[in-house]
Amino acid sequence: MRLITLALTALLLLIQYPLWLGKGGWLRVKDFEGQVDTAHKKNAELIARNAKLDSEVRDLKDGTGAVEERARYELSMIKQNEIFIQIVGKGQAAALPPLAPKPSDH
Repeated sequence: MRLITLALTALLLLIQYPLWLGKGGWLRVKDFEGQVDTAHKKNAELIARNAKLDSEVRDLKDGTGAVEERARYELSMIKQNEIFIQIVGKGQAAALPPLAPKPSDH
């Protein structure tokens, strides 16, 4: 009787092997589901990035506002007859040289 129990247990384990570790086993399916979830997240990020780039391209093609904005911020350009005023914060003020006093007329 003991031999039959051991033989049935061994057969049960042999039957379970493909279910857990085989080509279509649960562990491999879990791994593939994780890979699919990662791919879906990456695709969503890329779709959002592509939509942003598409709208930026449309703005650059259609209007001058986007071109002007890029020229101002990336190239530090200003329009003709425009006055540029830069406001310096506390941390940046220490890096600037002190102003020389103006000569007085007295």
